[in-house]
Amino acid sequence: MNDVDDAWNATAVRLLMLTPELQDYLWYVHLLKQNPELKVELTWCPDLTDCEDLISHAQFDVVLWDSIMFATSQTAFLQYLAVACDEKPVIALGAEPEAIGLPPARVNGAIDYLCKGHLDCWNLGRALMCALFRHRAAATTRTELGREVASGFINRDLFFDRLQQAILRAERHNQRLALLHVNLDEFRSVNDSLGYQAGDQLILKLAERLRQKLRRVDSLMRIGGDEFAIIIERVENSLDVTQVIRKLVSSLNEPVVVEGKSVVLSASVGIATYPEAGNTPEMLLRQANRAMFEAKRDAGTSYRFYNQQLHLTVGRQLTLEADLRNALRGKQLELYYQPRIDLVTEEVRGVECLLRWNHPERGLVGPDEFIPAAERSGLIVPIGYWVLEQACERLRESAGLGYPGLVFAVNLSFRQFHDRKMTETIFRIIYNASIDTSLLELELTESAMMHDPDYAQRCLRELNQLGISFALDDFGTGFSSLSNLQHLPISLVKIDKSFVQRLGQSGDAEHIIRAIISLAHSLQMSVVAEGVETEGQLEFLRQQHCDEVQGYYYARPMPWADLLAFLEERNSLACLGQ
Repeated sequence: MNDVDDAWNATAVRLLMLTPELQDYLWYVHLLKQNPELKVELTWCPDLTDCEDLISHAQFDVVLWDSIMFATSQTAFLQYLAVACDEKPVIALGAEPEAIGLPPARVNGAIDYLCKGHLDCWNLGRALMCALFRHRAAATTRTELGREVASGFINRDLFFDRLQQAILRAERHNQRLALLHVNLDEFRSVNDSLGYQAGDQLILKLAERLRQKLRRVDSLMRIGGDEFAIIIERVENSLDVTQVIRKLVSSLNEPVVVEGKSVVLSASVGIATYPEAGNTPEMLLRQANRAMFEAKRDAGTSYRFYNQQLHLTVGRQLTLEADLRNALRGKQLELYYQPRIDLVTEEVRGVECLLRWNHPERGLVGPDEFIPAAERSGLIVPIGYWVLEQACERLRESAGLGYPGLVFAVNLSFRQFHDRKMTETIFRIIYNASIDTSLLELELTESAMMHDPDYAQRCLRELNQLGISFALDDFGTGFSSLSNLQHLPISLVKIDKSFVQRLGQSGDAEHIIRAIISLAHSLQMSVVAEGVETEGQLEFLRQQHCDEVQGYYYARPMPWADLLAFLEERNSLACLGQ
């Protein structure tokens, strides 16, 4: 028996199987058991909602994907698997013959394709083992290539071949790509002070750090003693490039420890995009090189686009994010408050806390402009906790000013559910504020809860035990239904303003609002209508027994001092009415 046979018999394949049908799953299991030379540790995923979590946390070597399982399209889902599985091989199963199904499967990220009609225990077993061995061989090659990079080995032919293939793929799929030319500033001084061996170690560590920030479809190569080239494929818009640049700049700015010494580097990055800057490897590299030299005019780690318009667009986004970080540190953020009015008593039942930004140069910046930037960059998480702290302070203050029953509603971003210490952090904020938690209401969107339903359910129940209530914001604009959300501790539903503002213009809007109010009340949930601006809208909602409304008809969002004046005025009117 040779070495290959020994490896075959000794190897267990950890297999993640993606197929929605129980019958197909049992058939695949039967085929795997029929092969005496195959030992499989199997994880089955029949539901798309569990797919992301299993890919992130399950231990597997190979993915077996039945192509009848997908979200929006088979091609898009396969591309998602190829990236999300972090270089683990994906074998696709489909109804088409191999001659038809294999080429597009490989183009979109699969390592192999098998026709279900011709499937037997032997070709399935061979495909699994070949995928596993090729993956291990590729991992060994990457390790060896890393050593070659560290020792100064540069294969420019390989780089140009990869870039040419990337251009052909982009042309075939009508996509864009970006070439990044990274030059380490003053790297010669590192070699002079630490020695060439330490310099090579630094290059290797930096290359590994950069590679971890890239997607599977992207390529990183050393093309000079102190230069890297990065090919970013499947670029849809400037946001894709922005996200990569943000990660790379962050990595380049972090110190690298070599032989016990912390080395701080800066780099100049030039970016050229296909097809705007050129359609050949030589032209793209030339333009990226020009952009890199332009970047050297700026101090520290900097970047320039050869495509000036894209540079301006991405530059504005990154500048906005940098300003937003300074805003959080420099106390430029402020809460505004919009009252919620009880339709029976006309009393102010609560307020929604809304974020505003007092920019030192641009004045008051609305949330529609900066919240998307905060979401993209992840800044929304610390900002969200800051908002909660401010709201709790005002809630405690309002009780002392004679408004003991005023509810404070705070929006909770879907991004905060990515923070696994969310409940712990919210508990600490509430404990420090020493408030009546029954007056704190957290508003969530459907997308926030449907991203990871199990985790969301656990978080909400833990917070609900503290006395916090929850509102479902913008209901009717997502994909779920109230019946799907019954198991969550939601006590209030907010009708999206888009429906309210179509009242009197659209019969559909009236039917939808009636249905939401009726269903919510049947589930013992209260209803708030947003965006009420006219007497007609108000009267319709009153007739449908909507509980509360908020909108310009009663009051715009206002600073804290103006809110106190508004509350005092409402109290005076109520006294006069009595």
